[in-house]
Amino acid sequence: MSSRSQKSRSAGPGGTPYRSKTFDYGIDYRTVNVRERPELYRVGRGEQGVLLIEPYKHEILPHWRFRNMQVATASAAAISALFHSYKARRDFVGMDMARKFLQMGYTRARRYANHASGRKYDSNCNLLPPDKDDAKAAAAAVFRAAWQAVEADADYQRLKAAHKARYG
Repeated sequence: MSSRSQKSRSAGPGGTPYRSKTFDYGIDYRTVNVRERPELYRVGRGEQGVLLIEPYKHEILPHWRFRNMQVATASAAAISALFHSYKARRDFVGMDMARKFLQMGYTRARRYANHASGRKYDSNCNLLPPDKDDAKAAAAAVFRAAWQAVEADADYQRLKAAHKARYG
């Protein structure tokens, strides 16, 4: 890579640091309260940063469980309630973090529904055969419905577009 292209990646107009539109793992989120500094938050793709962003991680994580349909139903309801409390405060970052936890509930429950150990690959990187777990599949369905509901929320979509337009 040329030094010119390296410079364009490290600095933006006027020498300001370049900030990707994807999630920025270069920030030490352990020391940053993103509620106070929402300009540092990037939506990223899927679940990026879900276990990093404070104070939301500590607010949402205690509610995140997917052992079976009953547990997942209570978990998804609690996280959805947090989503709506963030929405009432027009806290987009909180809304997006709740959405990410619901999405992660779906993806993790699906993984365990297909592989009881949670491992998709053996030590040689070969795909392991699936071993179906209907309880985890039902839990995944609960999270998927909750995730899709918050993702489709008109206020969420509007605030997401505004956040991306303002901060990238």
